[in-house]
Amino acid sequence: SDAPVYIGEENQQGSSEPAARAGWNSKIEYFLAQVGFSVGLGNVWRFPYLCHQNGGGAFLFLYVLLMLVVGIPLFFLELAAGQAIRQGSIGVWKYISPKLAGIGYSSCVVCFFVALYYNVILAWSLFYLGNSFQYPLPWQQCPKEGNVTVKECEKSSATSYFWYRNALDITDSIDETGSFNPYIVCCLLAAWTIVCLGMFKGIKTSVKVMYFSSIFPYVVLFCFLVRGLMLDGALEGIGYMFYPKLEIWADVQVWRQAATQVFFALGLGFGSIIAYSSYNPKNNNCHRDAFTVSSINFLTSVLATLVVFAVLGFRAKQKVTDCVVRYVLNGGAVEVKDYTAWFKQYGNMVPGNLTECDLEKEMQKGVEGTGLAFIAFTEAMSLLPGSPFWSALFFLMLLNLGLSTMFGTMEGILAPLTDRFKTLANNKTKLTIFSCIIGFLLGLLFTQRCGNYFVTMFDDYSATLPLIIVVVFETFSVSWLYGADRFLDDIEEMLGWRPSVIYKYLWKYICLLAMLGLLGATVIRMFIKHPTYMAWNHETASEEYLEYPGWALAVLTLLIIFAMMPVPVGLIYAVLQDRTKQTSRDTEIGQYSIVNTEDKCETPMTDMSELDQMGETAASNS
Repeated sequence: SDAPVYIGEENQQGSSEPAARAGWNSKIEYFLAQVGFSVGLGNVWRFPYLCHQNGGGAFLFLYVLLMLVVGIPLFFLELAAGQAIRQGSIGVWKYISPKLAGIGYSSCVVCFFVALYYNVILAWSLFYLGNSFQYPLPWQQCPKEGNVTVKECEKSSATSYFWYRNALDITDSIDETGSFNPYIVCCLLAAWTIVCLGMFKGIKTSVKVMYFSSIFPYVVLFCFLVRGLMLDGALEGIGYMFYPKLEIWADVQVWRQAATQVFFALGLGFGSIIAYSSYNPKNNNCHRDAFTVSSINFLTSVLATLVVFAVLGFRAKQKVTDCVVRYVLNGGAVEVKDYTAWFKQYGNMVPGNLTECDLEKEMQKGVEGTGLAFIAFTEAMSLLPGSPFWSALFFLMLLNLGLSTMFGTMEGILAPLTDRFKTLANNKTKLTIFSCIIGFLLGLLFTQRCGNYFVTMFDDYSATLPLIIVVVFETFSVSWLYGADRFLDDIEEMLGWRPSVIYKYLWKYICLLAMLGLLGATVIRMFIKHPTYMAWNHETASEEYLEYPGWALAVLTLLIIFAMMPVPVGLIYAVLQDRTKQTSRDTEIGQYSIVNTEDKCETPMTDMSELDQMGETAASNS
């Protein structure tokens, strides 16, 4: 089609789009939805870890650079595409490039995989939230069997024991399945019920929940920041966090991790950005939205990082102080820095089992992912006065962060399907309920005693590689197949002004090459480094990395293949369909031209072209 994107709405109304498409009641609702989806659990427990491990302030600068050059242009691309075509991901990519219509279906599959395990994390948060309303907190002290402390807890810590034994009741490896955990099953049912009720009437109901779920986490983060800065050790924690290590810029893996974090922080490739923006009016300034939402996302990550390392600095200072007191004779008062300096000079000369009591090493323990939320941060909160209050506040924040992201993920599944299939559009409520039921039933896999290992597998492999491939195809289809200039023309007609020509070169070259580089680095790393997962050994009461067994490698391979299968299948289907249409069209033209050359020898090409247009019209109507 030569018609610009912005006038495609009429055709869609008559074909696959419902007659009356829903819309946001206000710009605030739209912002709450987009920010709520993009700001998720990764901002709280993934970004701080990467920032600390990869050079602090140097990593922040690298992250901002990649966000400006790659993240925001791609975010703008998805916003503009959804707003212009007013369809979900399936309809958008079918309209832009019919041969790559499978991109939208791949996005739906990945969203479904993510929703399956993401809601399990909400179930864990509900479990901890329910256990926060008691004093002392159940993870504050090791349990006793008679008068003897449980060995597994004594060897590790009270918070680690509660997480691995009480919450998960985890097995030693992924090979040992174990029974279902009834408490987590009930929490998972509750989590899916909340999601279903929030999505019951589409964005009209979900946005009402988002007024709380998108704003409340910021209130909690500011409360924790104020309280955290008052704690002993907070400044040391923040100092370690932001201390710049410029040498990390020479490490390719740091660039890979920064690009991956930008990619997932903005939610690129899920189709949720496209779905939310499709409910906007056509003249909405999506260019400004791209910068605003991305900036809020980044500032939220920095805020969460300050909170995390202020609290972890307090926890580390407490542990190091206890360590120093344990080794100082007669319980004398010695500063941590004095002990550290003495240990470096004389530690090797002193007989006995002395340790360094190093603050930075203490801060590095359990600061990523679930280890940060359910072990390290939980332990720090148990040391605070009024610990049940802070614990309940923290896990309520996690629940709301995850809930707003789940709404966006589910919208990335439901909106494209209802836009594409009229039957589903007429039964959207039933589709929502059915999807949540299926999600709960399949999610039972993660409530087994080995379920945490499957969460790790899905988190590491079901989304990362497929989403990168999806975004590569998205960028290629817009900038090369549809045409970057043509896409900018459409945006100009939609907004009333033309975005900078720099976007043309960013989309065609910089973004595409960056995503191909990220794809290559990810694939190479998967082949070079054997896939592993973090397991809990109950004998040693410690975490250890284990390699995935053969059957698990087959499962994660199938996850990746299944997520990407719609792209080649859609391409083959479109090519075969084009060939079939072309063959039938050639037959009709041949017959018609023979008849007309007998009557009108003068203008056979005119007649053939008219017939060709009629054939195209008939084909499009069919």
